[in-house]
Amino acid sequence: MDHVAGYTVALDMTARDLQAEAKSKGHPWTLSKCYDTSCPVGPFVSKESVRDPHDLQLWLKVNGEVKQSGNTKDMHFTIPVLLNYISGYFTLEPGDVVLTGTPAGVGPVKPGDVIEAGIEEIGRASCRERV
Repeated sequence: MDHVAGYTVALDMTARDLQAEAKSKGHPWTLSKCYDTSCPVGPFVSKESVRDPHDLQLWLKVNGEVKQSGNTKDMHFTIPVLLNYISGYFTLEPGDVVLTGTPAGVGPVKPGDVIEAGIEEIGRASCRERV
């Protein structure tokens, strides 16, 4: 993990209506991931300040109600495995952010909903949904 500088928390939002429309036409889903508030990122913390990135509690709330709760130890792949795989397809550069997934419980949000995610020892990210 020599190439990892640190960690953050991010909300990887998707406009499901745009995604469904693109999928039905056989088009790329890019626009469903690229809108204002689609990926707020929390604070960056150095890797030295995180005791074990593979054993951290994480959660997501919508309007204050917990919708997702999990632990990074339940990830399908470890961070080194993910980075090794990804770097076979993309050149990773200093400052790149790699989003690694989410626990069960992904669900719809509506315009005006407040979404907040957190990972212990790392921090929080939040947004008010606009789409």
